[in-house]
Amino acid sequence: MDALTLSRLQFAVTAAFHFIFVPLTLGLSMLVAFMETRYVRTGDETWLRMTRFWGKLFLINFALGVVTGITMEFQFGMNWAEYSKYVGDIFGAPLAIEATAAFFLESTFIGIWIFGWDKISKKAHAVSIWLVAVATNLSALWILLANGWMQKPVGYVLRNNRAEMVDFGAMLTNPYGWLKFGHTVLSGYVVAAFFVMGIAAWHIIRRNEIDLFKRSFRLAAGFGLASSILVFIVGDFHAAIVAQSQPAKFAAMESVWETQKSVPYNMLVVPDVEGERNSVSAAGVPGLLSFFAFHDSDAEIRGLKSFPKDERPPVLATFLSFRSMLVLGIAFMAISLAAYLIARKDGLESSPNLLRVMPWLIPLPYLACQLGWLVAEVGRQPWIVYGVFKTSDGVSKAISSGQVWASLIGFTLFYGFLGFVDIYLLTKHSRKGPDGILPATARIA
Repeated sequence: MDALTLSRLQFAVTAAFHFIFVPLTLGLSMLVAFMETRYVRTGDETWLRMTRFWGKLFLINFALGVVTGITMEFQFGMNWAEYSKYVGDIFGAPLAIEATAAFFLESTFIGIWIFGWDKISKKAHAVSIWLVAVATNLSALWILLANGWMQKPVGYVLRNNRAEMVDFGAMLTNPYGWLKFGHTVLSGYVVAAFFVMGIAAWHIIRRNEIDLFKRSFRLAAGFGLASSILVFIVGDFHAAIVAQSQPAKFAAMESVWETQKSVPYNMLVVPDVEGERNSVSAAGVPGLLSFFAFHDSDAEIRGLKSFPKDERPPVLATFLSFRSMLVLGIAFMAISLAAYLIARKDGLESSPNLLRVMPWLIPLPYLACQLGWLVAEVGRQPWIVYGVFKTSDGVSKAISSGQVWASLIGFTLFYGFLGFVDIYLLTKHSRKGPDGILPATARIA
């Protein structure tokens, strides 16, 4: 493989691995902040023990997530120097703000939260974890505004063979970036909700700290239900802006090859990756895809055949990733609703089947997040800045395939080790209750 292919593979590996940690950090910080707030308001020690237990898991995930994120930024200078030269004036601004503002705020107050127990007031301590949660989400905002500019470039001019910013406000208010932020952050909330529900269910079925884990489960179920519904709503608006600003990606997402009006929506479809014929599918609802794309059932959707072959994204990967993500999103709403209704009626102990299955569902929201990024990044190809700068033009000229091979192998081994450490620590501390003792062997039938 050449340096371009290897560099793309390396960035995909590091980005995908880093994003294993990000969603849980986004969501779990909010849940822990809410738990501590409940403790401050009620004085109920159970909420305090919940805060400490889930906070420990949050810190493990946060620490390893920081390590995996640092290496990504180095790749812009080492593997993607031509890209950095071309858009550094624009892309560097939000990343600099993220590092100097959001990340510093996050790091400062997470230190206060870790070491501030019994040293500052309860209210001040609760405020510190809320600031961590806000800063974590702000960090995601700046990164996603940068990515949103790559997806829909705004507020720039091409001058001296590079893109230069002329309107920072345009990038700051780019609707693509904000919708991407909403979709990504809410997806992280779903990850955290299923993470908490799965671990709580494991303890409830073993009759360990029943009250504490039933509260955790009920809180996470409500959080997951609200978040999964909002993900679906924001996702609809996100798909609409993709149809408007990235028509080739949208056509690949739905495997639409011919330009046509009043396009039906077919959930069950076999994509035709060669484009020799339209996709084979069951009869769909007439005009529904056009309505989803432009909120007009008679709207025209450009087919993939209207784009040059070298400007079409990989169809099968984009299509399957989008369809799988959509199915999982619908499943999360249904599961969260069932879990919330059962928990609200205090029926968890009489629902052993639900409790048994919930721990096995923890990986699914993680998978959905990865699929979403596959749609976003693979579907954008062959562009690194959509419609402006191709990925093949962004790779560094000075690196060789051997150098990238060496760093790719090194990163993969290092990240594999970190992944093992993360799973080991999270599993170890999740299995232990708030007091660090494994639950008794008694189980719910």
